[in-house]
Amino acid sequence: MEFTFISGDLALDLAGTVQHRREDRREDRRELLASPADLARWSVAAGLLTDPPPAGPDDLAAALALREAIYRAATAVLHGEDPAGADRDLINRRAAAARPVPRLTAGGTVHRDGGTTAVLAAAERAAVDLLATADTTVTGPGDGGSGRGVLKECQADPCTRLYLDTSRRRTRRWCDMRECGNRAKAAAFRARHAGPGPHT
Repeated sequence: MEFTFISGDLALDLAGTVQHRREDRREDRRELLASPADLARWSVAAGLLTDPPPAGPDDLAAALALREAIYRAATAVLHGEDPAGADRDLINRRAAAARPVPRLTAGGTVHRDGGTTAVLAAAERAAVDLLATADTTVTGPGDGGSGRGVLKECQADPCTRLYLDTSRRRTRRWCDMRECGNRAKAAAFRARHAGPGPHT
């Protein structure tokens, strides 16, 4: 399965590498970082590195631990709560580490160098920035808000993707209109046009 980057934030896109997190829909859960090779592919797909970095089991374990801390912390903020201290500490731990280094090549392109430590540092710093500003009452440009967007969870079942709603009126309900939005609208259409059920 291909990675998607639709959350509007690198940290939330990392959190989105687990799909369908609800306990009552465990059979639908999808793990997109199932191996170190997946982490290496994600690093390139996210635009952090030009080439897949060497990655081993310890790198994957660190990435998964960070991902889950980000998800728990963002969910806490979404519900008006403070992130747990352990999650905050984990996110802060390597945020000061060197991030991927861009390098201008002779051909005028940008080559991004670094390993998995640099990738996780970039995600950690994105999480710090997100959680320092994410607020379900954030408003848009021109009305006193930061303009970054409102932190939300997708309302399409069984999706649990977290995203920043940057729509003009902050009324977006789905992480992605092409997937979850279209499915939700199709389901609503079928429900409205379904015939009467059998009489009992």
